[in-house]
Amino acid sequence: MILGINASRARSGGARAHLIGILNEGDPTQYGFREVHVWSYPSLLEALPCRPWLVNHSPSELGGSIVRQLWWERFSFSKELQKVGCSILLNVDAGSVCRFRTAVTISRDMLSYEPGEIERYGISKARFRLIALRYVQNASLRAADGAIFLTRYAARVIQQSCGQLANVAYVPHGVGTAFLENEPAQLWPSAGGRPIRCLYISNALPYKHQWHVVEAVAQLRQLGFNLQLELVGGGEGMAQKRLEAQIAESDPNRMFVTQREFVPQHTLPELLAMADLFVFASSCENMPNTLVEAMAVGLPIACSDRGPMPEVLEDGGVYFDPENQDSITAAIKDLINNSGKRARLGKRAKDLSRQYSWARCARETFSFIAQTAERVKLSNQK
Repeated sequence: MILGINASRARSGGARAHLIGILNEGDPTQYGFREVHVWSYPSLLEALPCRPWLVNHSPSELGGSIVRQLWWERFSFSKELQKVGCSILLNVDAGSVCRFRTAVTISRDMLSYEPGEIERYGISKARFRLIALRYVQNASLRAADGAIFLTRYAARVIQQSCGQLANVAYVPHGVGTAFLENEPAQLWPSAGGRPIRCLYISNALPYKHQWHVVEAVAQLRQLGFNLQLELVGGGEGMAQKRLEAQIAESDPNRMFVTQREFVPQHTLPELLAMADLFVFASSCENMPNTLVEAMAVGLPIACSDRGPMPEVLEDGGVYFDPENQDSITAAIKDLINNSGKRARLGKRAKDLSRQYSWARCARETFSFIAQTAERVKLSNQK
């Protein structure tokens, strides 16, 4: 068989890491694929490994406007797939408008589906875009011969919108070995020593709730805890403005809150290892990659109780309501005050993270694609 991969608009960090991870760690030839052809833009193709079975394609249309990209994907892509003799197509996200058969589609977007999250965007272009995206993704999932979900939580919520799908697999993302090889780099600060370093990695968006974390840290400082908060990931729009307003109110002299822009993926293991605590306050995720990365390092984690977070972190952290400042305060305070609990939860989180490997992700992904191809072939023979 020949496998085609549609990564034409895989622009998010999660989609890029996923494709790089499964092609680095997996061997599709073990599942009956003689060749794998990837269609994407140049910078992503350059990050892919060199393999004898891997063939890259970068049509000029993918460097054009979004309208040009969609037009190519809808009306030209199938011809290219037929030209190389593609047996089955993997769409790396459900935003695909290609209707090639046979196909497997990965669902990785949750914001269009999570109840209440779209309303955070008010009457705006972003809100209408999310509504339109939900219709596109539903159509893509229904048209596919197989669907891959990153978590069971996402599968349950999304299928309430698109309908029950006949052929589904649950294949979580992996986490790089660089995270597992790291440990917290510093001992817990002694009383009267350096500040406790609290880290939250995520860009500022309406469902990430960084402003509530800032409020909680400010409250803890008022209670006498020497705590500093570092926010990594930058931000823009109304969420960034709300965060800046909260920082101006809670820490006008910038004594304990810092915000950094996006940092390269390869720097994250060291950044995490320098922290004492990790906070994850998102209320909407398909699979929370940065949470898994903090788990792999072995940090004590205070985590949102929404979405798939309890499915991923299980009993490896302390949970809070991400929209309740007092709840966040109580969770962080619990970790600070209980050294034994911190150590136990950090170890438990690291142990849980070991199940999230790119080797497993690649193995289960290629196996499911091969099974789907065989399933469709047998069905067509009847």
